[in-house]
Amino acid sequence: MARHLDDGAWAESHARRHLERRGMKLVERNFSSRHGEIDLVMRENATLVFVEVRMRRDTNHGHPAETVNVHKQRRLRRTAQYYLQRHANGRCPDCRFDVVTVTGDRAAPTTEWFRNAFG
Repeated sequence: MARHLDDGAWAESHARRHLERRGMKLVERNFSSRHGEIDLVMRENATLVFVEVRMRRDTNHGHPAETVNVHKQRRLRRTAQYYLQRHANGRCPDCRFDVVTVTGDRAAPTTEWFRNAFG
């Protein structure tokens, strides 16, 4: 497996554990559609949370959260709409989009959680 794919899978697992320690529950991992992929679908009480995970070894070229640009947000929204069409059984649950960033190496990562990162 390519190093960046291995790092990405590790960062997603790390982010999932980080969120679970804060009371969230995993619903689904790596949900994909023709619109794109959502790294983690979590539940916090009655709220369905679509989580984008970003990792960078350093911030020399910017913070990883900056890579969740307008284009990426649009793709995440479309994928979330598709997810809701397939899984919400006609309901419209409370939803939000969070971003979890992981910076540094695996031995000492810095993890940041941006709740309700975009609408």
